[in-house]
Order: sequence, then C-alpha cells, then structure tokens
Amino acid sequence: MKKYEYTEKKDTRSGFGAGIYELGKTNPNVVALTADLAGSLKLENFIKDFPDRYVQCGISEANMIGVSAGLTIGGKIPFATTFANFATGRVYDQIRQSVCYSNKNVKICASHAGLTLGEDGATHQILEDLGMMKMLPNMTVINPCDFNQTKAATLAIAEHNGPVYLRFGRPVIPIFTPADQKFEIGKAWHVNEGTAVSIFATGHLVWEAIKAGEMLAEEGIEADIINIHTIKPLDEEAILASVRKTGCAVSAEEHMLNGGLGDSVAQVLARNLPSPLEMIGVHDTFGESGTPDQLMQKYGLTAANIVAAAKKAMKRKV
Repeated sequence: MKKYEYTEKKDTRSGFGAGIYELGKTNPNVVALTADLAGSLKLENFIKDFPDRYVQCGISEANMIGVSAGLTIGGKIPFATTFANFATGRVYDQIRQSVCYSNKNVKICASHAGLTLGEDGATHQILEDLGMMKMLPNMTVINPCDFNQTKAATLAIAEHNGPVYLRFGRPVIPIFTPADQKFEIGKAWHVNEGTAVSIFATGHLVWEAIKAGEMLAEEGIEADIINIHTIKPLDEEAILASVRKTGCAVSAEEHMLNGGLGDSVAQVLARNLPSPLEMIGVHDTFGESGTPDQLMQKYGLTAANIVAAAKKAMKRKV
C-alpha cells in the first residue's frame, strides 16, 4: 500500500477560497457572487482586492442564479457561492431553466455539503445534491478530496465552458494531494494499485478509503483505490480497468446512496462488466445534529466500514 502522509489539515472550502483568489488575479472575467455567506465561502481576499467583481445578492439564492446566468451573456464567468443545500435544493428550477437548458457558463460552488456540516443538523445537511446535479443535462459535477485538489479544481472549472457544480465542505481534513497538481475534469486519480478489490471514493471519503487500504494491506489485501473527483462526466474507463483486475468493488461517498457515486458505478458495471459491488453511503434517511466524527461513525462512513464492505465484496466474487 502506497503511503500517504500529511503535515497539515485544512477545510476544502479554504481550497476554493485560495483558488478563486488566484483566478481573480489572472482572469479578469471571473466574478464572485454570494447569498450572504461570503465569510463561510472564504471570499474575503477576493472581495478585498477585486471589489468591482463581487456581487452580494443577499439571502436570495434564486436571484443569484439568475444574475449569474445573465452575466455569462456579457462574457463573464460567474462563480455563484452558498451552502450546498441552498445551492441546489432551493434553486433547482433556476439552475435547470436558466443555466442548464441554455448551457450557460455558470459555476455553482457549494460549501457545507454532506453530514460533516455537523451540528447545523438535517435541514442543512444535504445528502442528495450530487444526484440532483448529475441528472441535469450539460452539468459537470465535481467533488474534490482535500484543500489542494479543491484549489486545483476551482482553477480548472474556470477554463471549462459550461455549467459546473463544485462541491466542498467545512471540516478540516488532511492535505495529501500535491500542491502543483494538474486537475483534469473527468479523469480519475489512481491512489493505489491493487488486485484484490476496487475502492472508488469521492470527496472526504477518499481519505477514509486510504486509511481502509492501509488496514487491508496489514492483512495482505491490496486494494485498487481510485479517487473519483468528477462524478459527471464519469471516468468509465478507469472504473472498468480497475474492476477487470479485481473482480469486485466498493463505492464510498458522503452522500445518499440513491443517486450518488455508487449508483453511477453500478450503472457502468451493469452495462459493461457485471461484478459484485458494495456501497458506502447514507441509506435513505436525513441526517441529524452531531460532530462530524460522530455522524461519520453513526452513518457508517468510516475506514472500518469500507474495510468491511471490501471483504464482503471479495466474498461475492465468482
């Protein structure tokens, strides 16, 4: 098992803040919009140095999406920012009609996604956002794993022409990907080579997958671990190449099982390479208040859960 070490932990939303600030310095068409959550989205540096390219829309998320769509007509690249719950569930109609239907170049950048929002509870812990966004035609959906990858993804989506949903979060997690990485939309990142079981992870669950891989390696089980940072377009070639080696798979995500990464992986395998697949995610329920660690434990999103799922998938091999 390849060793991934870290010296620092940061929240992925700070990676977004660093990325959009860099874009502010290099791309004069980038405009930052927010719905009364500039501090939570780490926009302070952008606002300070580029106040003429910042729009505070207030608690009016639907209007923010409409304004963003309009800005693209003049050649601007709007980054519409708020919490994931408000960025998707509250404004789905506006995203569908004003952004995706006409293929507008709007970047919807959503923080505080998943269970690890923690104490704010079920009303803010959206667990269905990836599914909602991936079902929209023309939408690209990205869920990076750490500070560095979130920053790199933020830079990359500015170069991509079309709607993007970029998902990140509040909890501090290890920084284990390279600072100078080249982020390729739609191209999975191979974390570890193995032949016993494939583990496809996204977002915060990539680090849990790495820890699971270390635990499995102690038992002589080498897992093929792949970071699926782009949910749509999905790197189907990487998924199939991995499962051809291992014969079974596990998906891991901080999201509802319905409509998430696991669903996408299952579709690929069903069409091309029917294989045992176990899924780690939230089972058709809302979240609740608690610390991120408590919630990850309760809802079965830990390295230990991934290990158990990997062993179950391996037993199901023909």
